[in-house]
Amino acid sequence: MKAIFTLFFILVSFTSHAAEQAEEIFAQLTSSLYQIKLIDKASGEKSSIGSGFQISSDGMIATNYHVISSYARHPTKYRIEYLDNLGSTGELTLKSVDVINDLALVEREVTAPMDYFLLSKSSPQKGEKLFSLGNPHDLGMIVVPGTYNGLKKESFSDRIHFTGSINSGMSGGPVVNKDAEVVGINVATSGNQIGFLVPHGKLIKLYAEFKKSPPADIKKQMASQLLASQNELMSTLLNSPWQPKQLGANGIIPIIDVPFIRCWGDSNTDKSDALILAAVANCSLDEDTYLAANLFTGNIEIEFKHMQAKELSDSKFYHLYQQQIARAGAGNRAGKGDVSEFQCQHDLTTPQNNNMTSKSIFCTRAYKDFPKLFDVLYLGASVDKGQQALVSHFTIAGVSQKNAMAFTHKFMEAVSWK
Repeated sequence: MKAIFTLFFILVSFTSHAAEQAEEIFAQLTSSLYQIKLIDKASGEKSSIGSGFQISSDGMIATNYHVISSYARHPTKYRIEYLDNLGSTGELTLKSVDVINDLALVEREVTAPMDYFLLSKSSPQKGEKLFSLGNPHDLGMIVVPGTYNGLKKESFSDRIHFTGSINSGMSGGPVVNKDAEVVGINVATSGNQIGFLVPHGKLIKLYAEFKKSPPADIKKQMASQLLASQNELMSTLLNSPWQPKQLGANGIIPIIDVPFIRCWGDSNTDKSDALILAAVANCSLDEDTYLAANLFTGNIEIEFKHMQAKELSDSKFYHLYQQQIARAGAGNRAGKGDVSEFQCQHDLTTPQNNNMTSKSIFCTRAYKDFPKLFDVLYLGASVDKGQQALVSHFTIAGVSQKNAMAFTHKFMEAVSWK
């Protein structure tokens, strides 16, 4: 019993100390914190809210790109405003963005030097206590204590795993250490005290690039970032090992050996009444790049399905097989105003050094605001075995033509019969 009371006392003391620290930090930094609002000019009402924090004495404010994304794409429809701790409001000017790391720089007019957040010169240590600041659910600015858990291992773009309650509206707010120095920026939550932060080094780089050469056109800056990011991703995928793996009785599929592509499997071998035995493998990049509420890019989805008839005629099997093929579609969200219609090419293919003949469908659609970027949809369905089939399918969002062709060529050669 004494041990329980001792543990209780330690926990209460720890919680009390963390709360005191949080209050001190909030009091020290609240004048440099802002609510960021996107205002629809026609209605005069806010269409989105987030948080931001000042990073220079002359009025430069950091936030998330997704907080101001509608303005970045449609600047004549919206304006950006801030609300400070005293209830004062004003208009902000968009100066620079980093769409890959979900960051933006906006600026307010100032008449005298102002307080601002210092960006840390080092990264936190695992287990270090951190404090997230922001405006959750439009309820006012708060500070939330949490813990630094290192970088998310399964992410291609660096993200910090933060144990703390990041809620809607806190996006773009700073996360500071005990010395009140910024070490991350709120960006996303997975619920249950799991949050993700953009490392502060990404903000340091964006701000340094802005001071050296401010972008003349935000959309051109976004296009350049998207092209560079997809080229880095596709180069990594194409140059990594593709491990052959058996699927079903006779299928051979490729598994790309990188930590950020994760695979899952399933089958119906436990169903004694199944007309077709099926084994499925799904692999995907567990992240994407937010461009707008109805436009996400940068993601990859791969699916394989091996099917084998138990007691069916060839014609019946083919009919059910066709139904499976018809279900394939693009994996990312995109509206008609953002992309063109898919243009598709159909072929009967037998890749070099391969023993499988397939009906292949290769489709692309172009991004209207970002030239040289395409969504790619590929479907390959084997046609050389009577009551056995292997369907291979992938979608890649926001890729160049050169990288799309290189990936498709390597993918087709890696799918075969045992």
